[in-house]
Amino acid sequence: MNHTFSDNCQIGIVSNFSDLINTHFEGNVNALCWHRNLAGDFKEIVSKLQLKENITEVSKEDLLALSLSEEGSTARELILNDLQLLTDFGALPSLNLLKNYDRDEEFDFISTDVYSYHVDRSPVGTHTFLCTYYGAASDILPNDQAVQKILVPEIREKLKELHDGPEDEFESFLKDCFFDLHYQPQPNAQPVNLGRGHLWKLAVDHPGQNVLPCVHRAPVENDGEYRLLLIC
Repeated sequence: MNHTFSDNCQIGIVSNFSDLINTHFEGNVNALCWHRNLAGDFKEIVSKLQLKENITEVSKEDLLALSLSEEGSTARELILNDLQLLTDFGALPSLNLLKNYDRDEEFDFISTDVYSYHVDRSPVGTHTFLCTYYGAASDILPNDQAVQKILVPEIREKLKELHDGPEDEFESFLKDCFFDLHYQPQPNAQPVNLGRGHLWKLAVDHPGQNVLPCVHRAPVENDGEYRLLLIC
């Protein structure tokens, strides 16, 4: 069962974009939420956009070309404003209409797709920003309720068989193949759903990071429903 984020010590709550970008992660806090209740009809926007691939990037021009009701226009203005705020900050936001992500079915003992709990890694100091406007929303998992999959004995043994190389190169192999980024919930773990409309900043694994990276996953989509997601 998913738990609310308002009382989670890992999550900081802010009330505007300036605080979202200027508040630093510290201590246990590795997720910040600009908590919002957005007006507007985001379902109308989703219904009028054209899905070209399972993940279709939606441009500003695509949004502006839609003929929308007053409620739909309100939703569009909110999305355009978020895109502009993040662009002005120096980020590269992408608005995606999403049917589903590709599944990783290469191995039956470990999954490395975005439906698996994982952390993001970057060679430079950065953050992951995301907002779900419509459809199922992502989950995060408190770090103390997550176990790195490469530390699970039975998974680690199978990865050693897969590696089939010198033992001193095994850790590099895990990192090069991104196996080390993926986690599994501990028994009785309580994931936190990020909800719709809130703009999130999640901590990323990078050289200058002073907190643990945020463990998160993409949700399984609701039947017959696309997601509208801003991410960067």
